[in-house]
Amino acid sequence: MALIYIVEDDKNISEIESYALKNAGYETKEFYCAKDFYEGLKEQIPDLFLLDIMLPDEDGLQIVKKLKLDKKTNMQPIILVTAKTTEIDKVKGLDIGADDYMTKPFGVMELISRVKALLRRSGRTASSPVLTFQNIKMEEDKHLVSVSERPCELTFKEYELLKLLLVNAGIVVGRDTILEKVWGTDFEGESRTLDMHIKTLRKKLGDAGAYIKTVRNVGYILTGEE
Repeated sequence: MALIYIVEDDKNISEIESYALKNAGYETKEFYCAKDFYEGLKEQIPDLFLLDIMLPDEDGLQIVKKLKLDKKTNMQPIILVTAKTTEIDKVKGLDIGADDYMTKPFGVMELISRVKALLRRSGRTASSPVLTFQNIKMEEDKHLVSVSERPCELTFKEYELLKLLLVNAGIVVGRDTILEKVWGTDFEGESRTLDMHIKTLRKKLGDAGAYIKTVRNVGYILTGEE
């Protein structure tokens, strides 16, 4: 399981990133300032850095330079995250050694996709093929789903729908996003199809189907909260 260090001073953003990555099968550690981050490096070197540029005690670009000068970390991939949108900030980050660049706000699916791509290119361990939430377990390599260790037979679309919700567990996934990711379309006529698939998916999951909550006029969320 790949370890990712998240260096982000905004706790809300950090928690969302961490939650999404954990549900995608990664291990994460969160740091809210450069000082704590450096302490973390003394204990363990991660497989990838997710680094915000705007930190309270040190500029993220300076951290990148230090990571690239250190033999222990100079080969680890780095994704820079910032609210800045100017081209020069992006160029600076990439020029000093960052491997990718994301501008806030961004979707968790995009984040996970970029993390997977970087780990794959760098030859490091990719995410675990197992996605879990409460008693729901999805083994991607075997294309199997189980609830409380009991097999759950799903159609291809139901499987893809559940996978999307698992990857984004705790986060509301909009109807348009679901239609695009699962059906490959934003055609309004598919809306009824989505509702029917949610209904059958809940039924097949049994009691665990209650974790799929409807967010009226927005979409759906996989959560254990009432």
